[in-house]
Amino acid sequence: MELFIYIFSLIFGAVIGSFLNVCIYRIPANVSLWWPPSTCPRCKTKIKFYDNIPILSYLILRGKCRNCKEKISIQYPLIEAVTSLLTLLVVCNFGLTYWTAIALIITYSLIVLSMIDFKLYIIPDRFSIGLTVLGLLVFFINPAFSGDLKPKFIQCITGGAVGFFGLWAIALIGSMAFKKEAMGGGDIKLIAAVGTLTGFNGVISTLIISSFSALIYYAILFILKKNPENKTIPFGPFISIGLFINILIPNNLLLLY
Repeated sequence: MELFIYIFSLIFGAVIGSFLNVCIYRIPANVSLWWPPSTCPRCKTKIKFYDNIPILSYLILRGKCRNCKEKISIQYPLIEAVTSLLTLLVVCNFGLTYWTAIALIITYSLIVLSMIDFKLYIIPDRFSIGLTVLGLLVFFINPAFSGDLKPKFIQCITGGAVGFFGLWAIALIGSMAFKKEAMGGGDIKLIAAVGTLTGFNGVISTLIISSFSALIYYAILFILKKNPENKTIPFGPFISIGLFINILIPNNLLLLY
């Protein structure tokens, strides 16, 4: 039974990943997620259902459109594969519970907002504010919070407030020091979501993890000479990494230290 659940999780995640690819492209363009159907960007041929099977279709078509042979972005199978694996990881970690469904919604949202921020340097409010509201709505089943309803709610509210106002103050100081915007408003709103979902400890831990992962990314770009001086680096994907880790391992003092 467990094997069936894990296999189903992988397949389900891959299918969701295919939909997330649509979200990544259409949400910033303010285009309907449901219509028109997916087409080749070059020849405008409608993609048949058998050419839209997650991961497999890309391999069968060898990364090219069946009709015009235009190259298909590697992003499609990568997002599908990552979503599939992260879905399995969440299910293995939490089992089949109500919180599993919440954790998956958070995970899928983080994937989409990370790719949008990575490409366009924006984090749509529907994700940052949406995740903040989600945290407020499900605080009573959140394993990151302890105690009865009132203590859990206080931890949720405190985490959101500390995340938002704390990072806002840091961004303000950074902007004054460097004479330019140090951090986008989308990042600040996203940290508020981190707070309502993981509490004060989660905010600190997420900031540490995201800062170190961003530093590693920047160092790699610097070594490869892929990043011009003073180029902006999107912080949303790295916040997402920290938040995802804290969702999987809430209140982990080792992570905090």
